[in-house]
Amino acid sequence: MPVIYEDAAIIVVDKPHFLATMPRGMWYRQTALMRLRERYGEPQITPAHRLDRATAGVLVFVRDPALRGAYQTLFQDRRAVKTYECAAPLKPVRHPSTGVVRALEPPRPFPLERRSRIVKTRGVLQAREVRGEPNAHTVIDRAQLLGYAHTVGDGCGVRDVHRVHDARAVPIARYVLTPHTGKTHQLRVHMHALGLPIVGDDLYPTIEERAYDDFSRPLELVARRLAFDDPITGAHRVFVSSVPLLQR
Repeated sequence: MPVIYEDAAIIVVDKPHFLATMPRGMWYRQTALMRLRERYGEPQITPAHRLDRATAGVLVFVRDPALRGAYQTLFQDRRAVKTYECAAPLKPVRHPSTGVVRALEPPRPFPLERRSRIVKTRGVLQAREVRGEPNAHTVIDRAQLLGYAHTVGDGCGVRDVHRVHDARAVPIARYVLTPHTGKTHQLRVHMHALGLPIVGDDLYPTIEERAYDDFSRPLELVARRLAFDDPITGAHRVFVSSVPLLQR
């Protein structure tokens, strides 16, 4: 877990896939928080925000308890600008029956914005979109071709990404995602709703049971860039993840 930056107030790490931010369920010592506390011998270290266990990328921890509120409020108030990257099928966008899909530079299909209402029930693995006032907003852009993959399940899930095209394969592209809200699984839900499920997703479109120690197919979603004005010093901070997409 590389450290991108540290000072007296914060530690910024490049979290790998499959590592939880903090202890939960069966994961305790092998979490980003406990690894940092052990590495630095500082039991007061606390996360300023969280990333899902499946998501890699830039993650900020606060090491000074007196400053914890300032940094956590920065994220709670959405004053930090987060940019994610993912790998997903390169194909026409599906228009869901709920919410809004709007091209921002027509007639180009991308960038686009997706607005919908996402609800997550405690104890249920998947979040879902329902009719009603949108509470989740993501801007999505499409970038370069990354490779090809064979489809699984209902034809939306993908596996076995490779570099050479064959008749059964679908192209896989890099997408840049900018969330303006922070609902649970928002990026995964929005990409799935558009018919562009993220490579390696074991929840959307369908739940896939995997062994807890199966690290062979990471979710190809990376918190690539994080920018904010430091609430203590006022300095503009920009941190970038080095975790590659399709690294296998």
